[in-house]
Amino acid sequence: MMSENVSVSPTGGITPLQQMLASGTGALFTSLFVTPLDVVKIRLQAQRTPFSKGKCFLYCNGLMDHLYVCQNGNSCTAWYKAPTRFTGTLDAFVKITRHEGIKSLWSGLPPTLVMAVPATVIYFTSYDQLRDYLRSRMGSQGAHIPLVAGAIARLGAVTVISPLELIRTKMQSRQLSYRELRVCIQSAVAQDGWLSLWRGLGPTVLRDVPFSALYWFNYELVKEWLCRQSQRDEATFMVSFTAGAVSGTVAAVLTLPFDVVKTQRQIELGDMETLRVAASKRSSTWLLLRRIQAESGTRGLFAGFLPRVIKVAPACAIMISTYEFGKTFFQKLNQERRLSGL
Repeated sequence: MMSENVSVSPTGGITPLQQMLASGTGALFTSLFVTPLDVVKIRLQAQRTPFSKGKCFLYCNGLMDHLYVCQNGNSCTAWYKAPTRFTGTLDAFVKITRHEGIKSLWSGLPPTLVMAVPATVIYFTSYDQLRDYLRSRMGSQGAHIPLVAGAIARLGAVTVISPLELIRTKMQSRQLSYRELRVCIQSAVAQDGWLSLWRGLGPTVLRDVPFSALYWFNYELVKEWLCRQSQRDEATFMVSFTAGAVSGTVAAVLTLPFDVVKTQRQIELGDMETLRVAASKRSSTWLLLRRIQAESGTRGLFAGFLPRVIKVAPACAIMISTYEFGKTFFQKLNQERRLSGL
């Protein structure tokens, strides 16, 4: 009787703190597996087109996209300026490991985790709490509930993290101390208002919120279907992994045009901060989409299709399967504690 109570409790028999621990662990595993792919991509990119001083590039740790800024041009000695020459992706993996040490595959990762892990914890924990709340209030297991919960949870996480990413870019581009940073932020707020801290939020929301809604909608459907096919009551690690990869791929493909716009806007924002370029009057996201289509056709809106899928599918699969595994671990732990307390 006790085990039945655990399985049907609103949060799956675990506390919000345990959900946060499970999602934090999943975030760390995801970044450890996915970051080397992006480090190699950036090294190959820097080899083809050397980064100039103040040049911005995107760095993805599997959880979030972050702006990185090249500080000293050709004299820069940062990890992305190492002199090793590569002939391709596999050659880069081998040579980086052999000549620079295996730790170099995770170059630049620690500073990004300061924001990416809390953002992921907020996102996943909020999703589970919202989904369970909506199901209990509506008395329904409707397929629309994950879609709504996913969209709201992502909107909240992006809104919280967006000002922190802007602040990190300011610190990196101008090499400010914390005291100088405070003065810089106060001056920006005095000049442009508090909303200036959320500059660049629009394109991020337009990509991440639909992605999240589609991802959770498809994930719950695919997971349920796989459980039925394998005649299981609960999803296994491989079921969660497969459902995460499939739903991540679908969401990535359908939101790719917004990713193209978001990437352009993020680089523009970085240039404004690093090169002190004046903020030009920006066209709306929809006008930018129409311009890209006019210049490059529909293919332009889906530029980077393969690299995005290769990056997103494993990241989603590792994150959700590790998260679900962590929740199952805590659920069993709590159940054992309750049984031993009888």
